[in-house]
Amino acid sequence: MSLATLHSRALVGLQALPVSVEVHLAPGLPSFTLVGLADTEVKEARERVRAAITSAGLRFPHDRRITVNLAPADLPKEGARFDLPIALGLLAASAQIDPSALDAWEWAGELSLGGDLRPVRGALAHALAARSGERGLVLPGDSAAEAALVPGLAVRQARHLLDVVAALQPDGATDLQAATPWPAPDDDTAALDLSDVRGQAGAKRALEIAAAGQHNLLLEGPPGTGKSMLAARLSGLLPPLAPAEALEAAAVRSLQAGFDPRRWAQRPFRSPHHSASSVALVGGGSPPRPGEISMAHHGVLFLDELPEFPRPALEALREPLETGRVQIARAARSSEFPARFQLVAAMNPCPCGHLGNPLRACRCSPEAVARYRGRLSGPLLDRMDLAVTVPVLPPAELDGAPTGERSQLVAGRVAQARALALARQGKPNAGLGPADLDAHAPLVPAARTLLQQAATKLGWSGRAYHRVLRVARSIADLAGQERIDSAAVAEAIQWRRPLDARP
Repeated sequence: MSLATLHSRALVGLQALPVSVEVHLAPGLPSFTLVGLADTEVKEARERVRAAITSAGLRFPHDRRITVNLAPADLPKEGARFDLPIALGLLAASAQIDPSALDAWEWAGELSLGGDLRPVRGALAHALAARSGERGLVLPGDSAAEAALVPGLAVRQARHLLDVVAALQPDGATDLQAATPWPAPDDDTAALDLSDVRGQAGAKRALEIAAAGQHNLLLEGPPGTGKSMLAARLSGLLPPLAPAEALEAAAVRSLQAGFDPRRWAQRPFRSPHHSASSVALVGGGSPPRPGEISMAHHGVLFLDELPEFPRPALEALREPLETGRVQIARAARSSEFPARFQLVAAMNPCPCGHLGNPLRACRCSPEAVARYRGRLSGPLLDRMDLAVTVPVLPPAELDGAPTGERSQLVAGRVAQARALALARQGKPNAGLGPADLDAHAPLVPAARTLLQQAATKLGWSGRAYHRVLRVARSIADLAGQERIDSAAVAEAIQWRRPLDARP
C-alpha cells in the first residue's frame, strides 16, 4: 500500500484555494476512483492520465486499486488543472519518481494523451495566491510565463510529463527551467489618436475630464457623429496601469478563455454587443465566471446603443458602479469579482436616430421618443457623471474642421491631473466618498453657493450632488487649482444638465 500527496489549487471565482491531491495505491480489484467534489472535466483526468503515462513509456499501475482524493472534499473542483499532480502522484506512489521533492512545489497542468503539458486557465490568479505561501509553482510553458509576472515567486516550466519526471529522479541530474515572464507589451492605442475626430470640441473636453477623474460618460447624438470613435480613444488618454493594478486586472482576464498574456499590462477596453445578457455583463454561471464589467477592471467598459441592452442587464450595473465589485451568490458558495471600471455609453436621441439632426428630419412620434428614452432608468442615469451631446456637423464644416490636439498632448494633461489627485488623496476623484470630498474638495464660498442653488433648482439627489462635486474637482485639477472655484462648478453643472433635462 502506497500514498503520495501533492499540492495544487482550485479556482473559485478569483480565489485560488489550496487543494491536496492524495493518491493511494492498494491491492485489490483494479480500479481508478476519483473523489472530492470533482466535475466532469476533473473526472475525465483518469483517461488522460492513463494515456499520458503509458505514451511516455512509464508504468501505469494497472494491477492496483487506485484512489485519488481532492481535499477538501466540500470545495468544488473544475477544469483539467489537476491532470499533472494526479499523474505525478501515481508515479510517486508506484516508486517511479522521488517523492521527497514534491512537497516544495504546487502543481497544475493539463495532460495530452501523448504526455504534453497544455496551458491551464487562471495561472496568474494561482500565482497571486501562491505568492503568500512557501512553495514554488510548476506549470506548462505558456502558463508559467503568465505566472512569472508575479514578483517574488519561484516558477518553473515544463513542456512534457517526462521533463518533470527527469527532474524528480533521485539523482537530481536535471532541473526544471525557470519561467521567463511575458515582456511588457507595446501600447496598441497609439493608432487611435484623438486628432482623428474632426470638430466635436465639447465632446473632446468631456472625454478629457472623464479621463482625468475616471468618471462615467454618456455620449448622445445621431448616427455617424463620432461617438464610437471618441469612446475608443479614451484608453489612449489614461495613464499607464500601476504594476499592482496591471496584475489584478490581468488575473481577472486570465480566468476566461482567450486571454492574451502579451497584453497583460494594458488597460482593458471591453465593448460587448447590445444583445448581452445580465450574466454576460455582470458574471455568473456555475461555476461562477467573471462578466464584462470584471473583465474591464481598471479599464473602460463601452456600451454602444445603450437603450438596446436588456433592461435587467443595465439595472444589474447599478451596484457595481457604486461599490467597484460584484458578488455572485450560489446555494453552496459565493464568489466575488472586482469590477472597478470606467463606463462610457453611447446612444441615439430617438429610435430613428435623427432627433435634432439639421440635415435629416426625425420621423419618430413624441411617444416613441419617450418610450425609447424611458428604457434607461433614473437610478442608472443618476450614476453617470457627464453627459454630452455629439452634434451632426454639416459636410462643409466637417471638411474644414480642425483636427484638434493629439492624444499625446491631452494624455499629458490627464497624467498631471491624476498625479495631483493621487498625491492628495491616493485615489482618482471618481472614488472619493463623502468624507473624502469634505477633506479634498474645498469650495470657494461663491462656488459652494452656486452648487447648492443648482442642486435645489434641479432637484438633485445626494448622489448627483456628490458626482457633480467630483467632476468639479477633476476640472480644477486639470487647471492646477487647489480650491474649486465657480468656473469649475459651473462647467461641472453644464455637463450634468443633459441628464436633468431627460423625461
